[in-house]
Amino acid sequence: MICYNPKKITYTIYKVKRLIHQFTQQLKPQCFLEEIMCGFAGFTGHLENSEEVLTNMMNRIIHRGPDSAGQHIDNGAALGFRRLSIIDLDCGSQPMYNETNDIVITFNGEIYNYQDLRKELIEKGHTFRNNSDTEVLIHAYEEYGEDMLNRLRGMFAFVIWDSKKETLFGARDFFGIKPFYYALVDGNLVFASEIKSILEYPLYQKAVNNVALENYLTFQYSVLDETFFKGIYKLMPSHCLTFHKGELNIKRYWEPVFEPDENKTLEECVDEIDKVMHDSVEHHKISDVEVGSFLSSGVDSSYVAATFNGDKTFTVGFDYEKYNEIDYAKALSEKIKIDNYSKLITTEEYWDAISHIQYQMDEPLADPSAIALYFVSQTAAKHVKVAMSGEGADEFFGGYNIYHEPLSLAPMQKLPKGLRKGLAAIAGKLPPHMKGRSFLIRASKDLQERFIGNAFMFNEEERAKILKHPTGKYNHMELTRPYYDKVANLDDVTKMQYIDIHFWLIGDILLKADKMSMAHSLEVRVPFLDKEVFEVARHIPTKYKVNNKNTKFAMRQAAHRYLPDMVAEKKKLGFPVPIRIWLRDDKYYNIVRKAFTSDAAQEYFNVDEIVSFLDEHKAGNADNSRKIWTIYMFLVWYEEYFGKNEASHVHAAC
Repeated sequence: MICYNPKKITYTIYKVKRLIHQFTQQLKPQCFLEEIMCGFAGFTGHLENSEEVLTNMMNRIIHRGPDSAGQHIDNGAALGFRRLSIIDLDCGSQPMYNETNDIVITFNGEIYNYQDLRKELIEKGHTFRNNSDTEVLIHAYEEYGEDMLNRLRGMFAFVIWDSKKETLFGARDFFGIKPFYYALVDGNLVFASEIKSILEYPLYQKAVNNVALENYLTFQYSVLDETFFKGIYKLMPSHCLTFHKGELNIKRYWEPVFEPDENKTLEECVDEIDKVMHDSVEHHKISDVEVGSFLSSGVDSSYVAATFNGDKTFTVGFDYEKYNEIDYAKALSEKIKIDNYSKLITTEEYWDAISHIQYQMDEPLADPSAIALYFVSQTAAKHVKVAMSGEGADEFFGGYNIYHEPLSLAPMQKLPKGLRKGLAAIAGKLPPHMKGRSFLIRASKDLQERFIGNAFMFNEEERAKILKHPTGKYNHMELTRPYYDKVANLDDVTKMQYIDIHFWLIGDILLKADKMSMAHSLEVRVPFLDKEVFEVARHIPTKYKVNNKNTKFAMRQAAHRYLPDMVAEKKKLGFPVPIRIWLRDDKYYNIVRKAFTSDAAQEYFNVDEIVSFLDEHKAGNADNSRKIWTIYMFLVWYEEYFGKNEASHVHAAC
């Protein structure tokens, strides 16, 4: 196989395409809405081989935008763009410029209120070449600077290079739907939609961040701003950055604030939810290609599917009764007169996909449902380029089962803490399967001690025992405390929602939604995660979020208007995956055991300790499946990025 150096060919094509693009835009002052999902990559400064480096960075994320590519390179910055066309227009090409060509943008996302902003900017004297939301961002930056961000409604990650000011400005959307990574390398800022692009920047030296590993073992996802790669960071949701002459400044521009209004009636809440969800779904439907919808047996995706008036839904399941939602999805699809396309995932398919999935994820994620999301995205991508999904409903409207815990524990929480701790100490000596044991232990803890989000894998003592070189950073309460402090005046359910929006939603839910869909060049849209939807959700009284009847109570009442009772009232499941069963099967036990005794395991873990978790689970003495999976996913990820598999990824685009 011959691998050609793409430098000269790519740059020549780029210059020709840019000349054609600029000429045609002058001939066509108006275009239709530009709608694209994509990936971007770039860096400030200039390298002798800037074109080649930028092309390599772009090639690593070609799955995010297989339809076309574009580059901007000058002495101050290099910006690259991969495009997935949703509305395929000449004016959708990026990078995109202002009318004087001294400001350039690469943008991943969509701005729902761009038409209103465009009209406002025209009245202020701005000249537009087209009618795209991308160009609106350029002129909004010119007019408002950083203040542009609070005027936006949408999902976005973008970078703007202002060549006159020699300044790069970047931002990420309110809830973190679109990804944004960056690193400071030898005085320059390197940035991309995925970490794997930054690894192609030749001056970055790849190394594992051991502190990230330690906290991952507790949270099951990468929880820190600094990623698993030393020196590479996430730009967090509702944050923006400015880079000027080697100085990086990061600022939070917006914050979700809950203000439950206990005077609201249930009817008012239900009407407001229904109205804003229809509005959000309508905005999310804008496209010149067909839009489908993911569909599980739960109320969130079902509500979206029932209101978006599309033709296709997509579902996956496993060949185990408790882990198969296909029948539910088919029944609902028939009722609402939508075609359902489903896939039964075999055990072999699931396990064969794990390595590729951890590569696509950029950082290890121990949520088994990520792989189910990979397959439902694969199924949808055979039929559509865009699919709706139900992420965000639980965080906004109080849907997770664990949100009921403050009500369940209320009688115990009235007891003196010393007595609760004493009862917990006794319970801790009981067999793990003993009924009531977990209840007493959790009741002994305050909310801040026991709740860090929807997963809590290893506590500090456990992770220090299994790690060969524990750093001791950080206690989980150190990470959540600043967020708990901000909502100290709110009830426990609302505190839990706030924690999940800042931890679980970002680190788990939206990470897998973006990476698993983009692995198949599929755009996923999340109508619940809309600024206007949150404006309604933040005022819902707690009694209409979680009560003795159900979680997500008011939202379910809104869903009742379109869904049968069996769906609207169905208990939260997520994507159930039978890893507990698989890890007791000899074949898969041996696969994991091999990883647990590998060189990488020897480097990071006390092997005897982690193997004992595995053996105890296989013997049926405990359910250690989630803890085992957390360790195993790190080891799979490590092999993909630091083991023998890395070379194949580096040259895959050649």
